[in-house]
Amino acid sequence: MATRKVHSKKRMPMRKAPYRWQAAPLKASFMVLAVLGFLITAYLIVPASFNFGVAFMVLFIIMFIASLISMSKEPVMEK
Repeated sequence: MATRKVHSKKRMPMRKAPYRWQAAPLKASFMVLAVLGFLITAYLIVPASFNFGVAFMVLFIIMFIASLISMSKEPVMEK
């Protein structure tokens, strides 16, 4: 009769906790583009097409919020 091999289960090493989320540093021109885009959309696009205007305004608001998050989460650089 054949002998049966007993395989011991090897423990997998514990993984380290995933890195904390960090925002990518964005340029200041990104925020300027968000503000200017919002204003231009509000004055030029909304009167012509309300649906497109609202869509673009939401997009520029999201860009502005992303730039604010990037500013608050940016690591401090020492000189």
